Amino acid sequence: MQSPDNLFECVRAIALAAKAAAPGLAGADLGTRNGALLAAADFLLRDLDKVLAANGEDLAQARSAGMSEAMLDRLRLDAPRVEGMAAALRSLVGLPDPLGGVDEMWTRPNQLRVGRRRIPLGVIGIIYEARPNVSSDAAGLCIKSGNAVILKGGREALQSNRAIVAVMQEGLRHVGLDPAAVSYVPYVEREAVAHLLTLEEAIDLVIPRGGEGLIRFVTEHATMPVIKHYKGVCHIYVHETAEVGMVTPIVLNAKVQRPSVCNAVETLLVDARWPVAHLRAVAEALWNAGVTLHVCAESHVVLGDHAQCVLATDEDWGREYLSLDLAVRIVRDQEAAVAHIRRYGSLHTEAILTSSYAAAERFLAEVDSSTVMVNASTRFADGGELGLGAEIGISTTKLHAFGPMGLRELTTTKFVVYGQGQVRV
Repeated sequence: MQSPDNLFECVRAIALAAKAAAPGLAGADLGTRNGALLAAADFLLRDLDKVLAANGEDLAQARSAGMSEAMLDRLRLDAPRVEGMAAALRSLVGLPDPLGGVDEMWTRPNQLRVGRRRIPLGVIGIIYEARPNVSSDAAGLCIKSGNAVILKGGREALQSNRAIVAVMQEGLRHVGLDPAAVSYVPYVEREAVAHLLTLEEAIDLVIPRGGEGLIRFVTEHATMPVIKHYKGVCHIYVHETAEVGMVTPIVLNAKVQRPSVCNAVETLLVDARWPVAHLRAVAEALWNAGVTLHVCAESHVVLGDHAQCVLATDEDWGREYLSLDLAVRIVRDQEAAVAHIRRYGSLHTEAILTSSYAAAERFLAEVDSSTVMVNASTRFADGGELGLGAEIGISTTKLHAFGPMGLRELTTTKFVVYGQGQVRV
C-alpha cells in the first residue's frame, strides 16, 4: 500500500491530466465525439471475453468476501448486459448535440444581442460502487457532452472497471482525442476518494452513485459541488379508482424485475376505498415471486397469516430494502397517501394507479419527487427509458438537476453578447 503522501500525488496527477484533456474534448466537433462512442461500442464487443473474464475475477472475490446477492447482481456482467452497454453508447450517437446551441436570444434597447449558449461543465468525478456498467454509461455521456470524466469505482469491481475504461480510452484514441479525458483512479485505499474530493482545482463537479453511506461521505468531504441522492424509497399508491387488472402487473414489475436498484418500489399504499379484497391477489403474485410483505395492522387483517407476511415496524416505512421485501399500508384516502410519501419518501420516484384524471393531476401537483408517474411502473425512472440515453445518475436535489440526468444535465450555459461598438454609459 502506498503512503498517503504518494497516494495524494498519484490521484492529483490523474485529475490534472483529465483537466488538461478537457478542452480538447470540449472543442471536438459532434462527428468526432460520436466517432469515439461508436468505436468504443465496437471495441467493447470485440473485447467481450476480456471484460467478462475481468468481471469473473471480481465476482469470485466478492463471493469469498460474503457480498450479498443484491450487491452481486449489481456487480455481475454477462453477454446481454455488455451488449446493452454497447447499445447504450450507440444510442447516444443518435441524440442531438447538447453543445453549442443557444437556448434563447434577445436584443437590448442599445441593440446588444444577448444569448445563452450550451457548454460542458468541465471535469466530472464519478464515485460509485459495485456497478461496472456505470463506467461505460458515465464515460459515454461525458464524451457526448464534451466533459472529461474521472471514474472511481469500488474495490469490488476493480478489474471490471479497468477493462471497461481501457475500451473507452481506446475509443478516444481511435479518433485522435486524449484518452485522459476518460480517466480511472485504480487505487482501492479509502484515502484515494478523500484525496479526490479535495481537488477542486481540477474537478468541477462530483456525482456519487451507490449506497447512502458512500453518498454522505462524499457530501461531507467534497470541496466542489455534489449531485446526489441518498436512497430510493419509491412508492406506488393504488387509488380507489385503480383498474384491478392493472395493479398486479405494475406492482410485480416495480418490485420483482430488479429489486436491487433504486427505482424499485419499496412501499405499496392502498386506498381503503379500493376493493381491498383484491389486495389478496396482488399479495399472492408477490409471494409467488418470493417477496416478503411488511404490512400494517389493517392490511394484515385482509391478508391473514402467511410465512411471507410480517407486521411492519416504524422503520419499515422509510426503508430502502433493495431486496425482495415490500412494505404495504392501507391509507384512508389520497390525502393520507400523499402525506405518507412526504413523510417517508426520498424525492426519488412515486406512482399513482388510477382511472381518475382529477386524482392523477392532483397527485402530479402535490407529490414533490423528482419523477412522478401515472399508471406505470416506477422502474421507468431511468434516463434510457425516459429518452435521455444512458443516465449518469439520479439527483434528488433540485440544484442544478432533478431526477435522471442525461446529456442536457451535463451542460450549463454561458452568456454570449454580440455588439456593434457599444460602450456603457
